[in-house]
Formats: sequence, C-alpha cells, structure tokens
Amino acid sequence: MSDAVLRSCERGCKQMHLKLMYITNNPDVALIAQKNGVERIWIDLETEGKEERQKGIDSVKSHHCTEDIKKIKPLLTTSELLVRINPWSENSKNELENVLSCGADAVMLPMWKTAGEVEKFLNTVGSRATKILLLETKEAVECLDDVLTLKGIDEIHIGLNDLHLSYGLTFMFELLSNGVVEKLCDKIRAAQIPYGFGGIAGIGGGMLPAENIVLEHKRLGSRQVILSRSFCNAELCADIAETEKVFRENIRKLRDFEKYATEAKEDVLWQNKIEVEQKVKAIVEIMTERKNNG
Repeated sequence: MSDAVLRSCERGCKQMHLKLMYITNNPDVALIAQKNGVERIWIDLETEGKEERQKGIDSVKSHHCTEDIKKIKPLLTTSELLVRINPWSENSKNELENVLSCGADAVMLPMWKTAGEVEKFLNTVGSRATKILLLETKEAVECLDDVLTLKGIDEIHIGLNDLHLSYGLTFMFELLSNGVVEKLCDKIRAAQIPYGFGGIAGIGGGMLPAENIVLEHKRLGSRQVILSRSFCNAELCADIAETEKVFRENIRKLRDFEKYATEAKEDVLWQNKIEVEQKVKAIVEIMTERKNNG
C-alpha cells in the first residue's frame, strides 16, 4: 500500500457524519431543515463585492438582513444559527455587534486575505459565538500558516466557488482534483481545527456527482458541508409540503450514502480520487468548449 493511500486511510477512518449547513431566511424552510437534522441554519448577510466577483455564475446571492436573525433564532431548538457577515472592513465591528446581539450562535468571516483581518475578527467575537473562517481567496491560502498560529479559531470552511475564481480556474472542483483542497485540509487538520469544504447537491445529482464528493469528504477527513441550492430549491417547489418531501428524501439518501462511505475501504477511496480527477478534467473540457463557442 502506498504512503498516499495510508495517509488517506488515516484521515478518513472515523465514523462519517457531516455537519450540514443550509442557507435560508424562510422560517418554514428553516424548520423543515431543522426537523430533518440540518445542524446549522445559515443567514447570509454578505453582499459587498459578491455580485462583481460572481457575475454570470449561477450561485446563491442572498438578500438577507439582520431582522432575519431575530425571525429565525427563536424557532431553532436543535439547530444552530450561523451568520455570514461581510468581508472585514471598518464597519465590521459594528456589524458583528449587531449580529451577536440578535442571537447568532456562530459567525463566519468571508473573503479574508491577511492574518491581521482574521485576528481582528477573532478578538471582536471572543467567546460569544463559534468563530468560522471561510477560506476562499488565494491570499488566504498564502497566509494560512500565519493564520493557523492564531488562538480562537473554532472551524475553517474552504469555499470552492470564490476560491476557484481567485485562481482563475474554470470549475470549482478543479481545486479538489488538483490537490489544493487536500493540501489545505492536511494543514488545518495538523492544527487540530475542524474543517470542511464546498457544497453538495443531492445524491444522484451534481455536475460532479454528489457520491464522488461525499467519498472525498471521507478521504480528506472533512466534517461539514453546505447543502447547495439544488439539494432542495424551495423556490421551485409547488408548496411547503413538496419542499418538506424533497428535503426529507434527499437527507435520507445523503445519510444512507454516508454509511456506505464510512465502511468504504482505502482502495475504494483511492479509486474515487482517480475518478474525480478524470471527471473534473472532462467537465472542464466541456465547459471550455462551450465558452469558446459562445
């Protein structure tokens, strides 16, 4: 067995149970997510610079506000309320105080580029909420060693959408196939900080199949993932009953596949890694051809 396979096995040998995060400011949908075991309901306040960065990309661009925190928080009994703020600026301390006073259980800092920004975020929040860093810029990758020396980081999530744009890549999961995510996971794990990466569609869906991605979460020791819009797009459901049905069924399929991933041997995880590389390469070729053909 190769050293790479052995390291892979060491990372992924524990029982798998991904902490699930879902973005919504709809109280009914939040309750459905909580009922089906989603650990974090996500209020997304990030707006600064997002439209420009992700122009032309079919990504979630939320229009949430602090009033949504007050609306959702009292409903939650088993799920945490996570709030993503805007990138660090002169307004961030006031924004954090507002978010924390409204009852956020966890706060996330996006688009950070320096250890100084991270340190200010950590010091401002203190022990009042779980502190999560969203690693999604190449500058963040370059200063990660310095960031990991700071005290008070509770979790780090690797954001593939903005990070792949930062590197000028075609497809977000190129970061999975080219080894960038693996190197980041190895560093963060060595610092003994829980981590996760990217989002996921429902089992049986996704340009890169969700099954391949779950097995990579297992191999890399990831503990959390964002449920993508396609996992359950409430806006496309006819009514709340259909939303609940879709959500319940997709959660069941995901948790069932996690059981399979937990029992997967190291050779299965390694073969899946190779499949991911092959599938990502094929997807990039198709996307590039489409772009070139207009």
